[in-house]
Amino acid sequence: MSYRANTLSPAHAVGGSIGDFVALMKPRVMSLVVFTALVGMMLAPQQPHPAIGAIALICIAVGAGASGALNMWYDADIDALMQRTAGRPIPRGHVTHDEALTFGTILAIGSVATLGLIVNWLAGALLAFTIAFYILVYAMWLKRRTRQIIVIGGAAGA
Repeated sequence: MSYRANTLSPAHAVGGSIGDFVALMKPRVMSLVVFTALVGMMLAPQQPHPAIGAIALICIAVGAGASGALNMWYDADIDALMQRTAGRPIPRGHVTHDEALTFGTILAIGSVATLGLIVNWLAGALLAFTIAFYILVYAMWLKRRTRQIIVIGGAAGA
């Protein structure tokens, strides 16, 4: 049976703690994305209304968190093998694959829809593209094929 088949101990309680779901969102990476977006907003020729700017930053943070959760969902098999990542929520059995996938998907759809509806659809489309790039290109295609993933992954964050 493959690791992706959600083989967890009987002691696993469905639904990890709030801390487990926060960890799925990779808050350190998320904070870098939010900082970059904030700097971009501050340097823009025309700054958005403060409420619109705050909503945009929240949506960007949630979209980055969605990317992190979906990345951990996809990489749970290799995360379990590496000392640096073995303590993440899925390898520890605190969150199932299905929970991580559902959580990441809901965050992604919610952040893109909210950004599109409240800010504008171009911003929503760019956020959707960024999430898709991070998952499809970075995590699924390049991460297991090249050592240059940090450089390439930075393109998604930018």
